[in-house]
Amino acid sequence: MTERSIPNPASKILAEADLKASGLNWSILRFGFVYGDKDGHLESAPGLMANWNWHPAQTLSLIHHRDIATAVKLALTGAIDGHTVNVVDEAPTSIYEIAQIVGASYEPSAEPLNDPWTGPADGTLLRTLGFTPTVPTVYQAQRDGLL
Repeated sequence: MTERSIPNPASKILAEADLKASGLNWSILRFGFVYGDKDGHLESAPGLMANWNWHPAQTLSLIHHRDIATAVKLALTGAIDGHTVNVVDEAPTSIYEIAQIVGASYEPSAEPLNDPWTGPADGTLLRTLGFTPTVPTVYQAQRDGLL
């Protein structure tokens, strides 16, 4: 396998390992599903997840554009040095809820989730390092007109 053909998640893990071994001062920010400011990402989620046959109750950890900036500013202070953190808002959101928010259809299901751990990410470590999202949930983004 050539470097160009390494799948995206695997290449990220390799890059993180190289950075950690480099001797440089480092911090790694792993973003949840990014949305906001009319970028179309949230609107594309129901179709994308339907193509992957995701259960409507499957959740995703989200992060608004504004809070990417919040996390990067915190990282630039040195507060995250030497840490790998998940940058996510306060509440994973189901695919069904996302579809409702953006006005898309997504068929409900009474089938149990096969893998409820695909999609959400734990943002606890970043919170202990001083991060507080300014857009805590996608529902707050909707109320504030930030979609």
